[in-house]
Amino acid sequence: MNATNRNYRATFILDNRGKEDTVEQIIDGVKKVIVELKGDVTAVENIGKKDFVRVTDKKLTGATYVHVNFAAPAAAPAELIERLRLNSSVYRTFIQSA
Repeated sequence: MNATNRNYRATFILDNRGKEDTVEQIIDGVKKVIVELKGDVTAVENIGKKDFVRVTDKKLTGATYVHVNFAAPAAAPAELIERLRLNSSVYRTFIQSA
């Protein structure tokens, strides 16, 4: 790990309704974006499908949750959120400093 990298834990809520991509393919795509941002993925944990406590879309009452631990430069979380904002397979993104 580079001295300028920080550790992060990201939680992604994935939505693959009506898409041919599997959850694993979506996760691989997210990992690829992290690597493009000069990050290093250390762990991936597929939590599975969970129901939402507050439903904002009646057609989507639950989705697959995935935790990804990674090390990256300080600017990477903001860039990651911005790149995944246009990806319709990633419903929500939460990034915490670890």
